[in-house]
Amino acid sequence: MSELDIQIPTAFDPFAEANADDSSAGSKEYVHIRIQQRNGRKSLTTVQGLKKEFSYNKILKDLKKEFCCNGTVVQDPELGQVIQLQGDQRKNVSTFLVQAGIVKKEHIKIHGF
Repeated sequence: MSELDIQIPTAFDPFAEANADDSSAGSKEYVHIRIQQRNGRKSLTTVQGLKKEFSYNKILKDLKKEFCCNGTVVQDPELGQVIQLQGDQRKNVSTFLVQAGIVKKEHIKIHGF
């Protein structure tokens, strides 16, 4: 056997298969609905993690009309676009997103209190 017949092992990445699985698991990302306490009895509901292909402004417009509250879309450097609504609208928003077919119920996480 000559030295040219020896195969040099290539770099083996044990996490390569796991990383490949994560790319297909993008549908398992959660939509987080949180409540933030402001001053006194005032609170703020935030919706984060919606897919980027949705129009956040149209969803916000429907949410505001449905729940008679004010809201805005905020651009966060870490979280991306976040919808903010006045008041505690956690359960209302989760049922709205499921009924509109935007998110499945299993992919919604409600946080707070």
